[in-house]
Amino acid sequence: MRTHETMKTNESAAAHQPQAFDLKRAVVEFAHGASTEISTHDEEMLPTLANKLPAGTPVYIAHTPKATLDEVVQLAIKVQALGFRASPHIVARRLASEHALRTALSELTDAGVEQVLLVAGDLEKPLGKFTSTLDIVDSGALQSAGIKRVGVAGHPEGHKAVAASVLLAALRHKQEFANKTGIRVHIATQFGFNPEAIVAWDRKLTQEGITLPVHVGIAGPTPLPKLIKFAMACGVGASLNSLMGNMKAMANLARLATTPDEMLAGLVRGKAAHSGSRLVQPHFYSFGGVAATARWMRAVVDGNFEVNPDGGKFVMDA
Repeated sequence: MRTHETMKTNESAAAHQPQAFDLKRAVVEFAHGASTEISTHDEEMLPTLANKLPAGTPVYIAHTPKATLDEVVQLAIKVQALGFRASPHIVARRLASEHALRTALSELTDAGVEQVLLVAGDLEKPLGKFTSTLDIVDSGALQSAGIKRVGVAGHPEGHKAVAASVLLAALRHKQEFANKTGIRVHIATQFGFNPEAIVAWDRKLTQEGITLPVHVGIAGPTPLPKLIKFAMACGVGASLNSLMGNMKAMANLARLATTPDEMLAGLVRGKAAHSGSRLVQPHFYSFGGVAATARWMRAVVDGNFEVNPDGGKFVMDA
């Protein structure tokens, strides 16, 4: 028979034991503030977004190869007017001139747009003098226009055309820019299929003194063949290369996270194990499935799902 003192001791010990990791709660907390993106071809989807996503949701406007800068600007203005936080892509190598950059930024801020995403672009020959996002950062145009938030690219699995040391030096330069100007800079990453690689990259950033918050790119709900097609077009790194090396490597799919729920589960577990994590929220790529991605995002943010016992797949509420 337990004595009163024994019972008190056991109760005290239980009270001090760490709570079990609540994966669902961690996913919901991480997903709050999540962003998504559209292109100039998705303007007709704006009413759907307004119906599905909370006010203030960051919505990126991609500058696709066939779109003009003015089309991106005008759509961003419409997105902002709907109550979202518009974040148009500014692609360095597609800027015809510094005048074009400053004009675009002025139009945006006049309409209340305060955030942009800087992208270098893949044009072999730039349209103007800007060859990289550092050229934009150093031009003074962002602070002159009154931009308050800037996203910059991150590549957890590396970049096929840029050395890791160069990528790191660029992040340091952008961090110094943030410290000097007071503009809030965050890293927005390419999507991938390997949460462990992203968590390892996150730890590396901390070791290298990079303190910028990271918005982690995740592919929204997308059929696998379409997802692989986009991944190859976007140059997604080592996780895809190992998968596509030969047909036998298709078995590796079981080890990769090819759905957004698997990615979220893997990321929040890794984030929980790293107290200095810079991973603050997800950014969902829609790949043309704007409505499906918005519905899925809202269900996750509202907690309308359960986690399977295996801890990876979500069961969405009907």
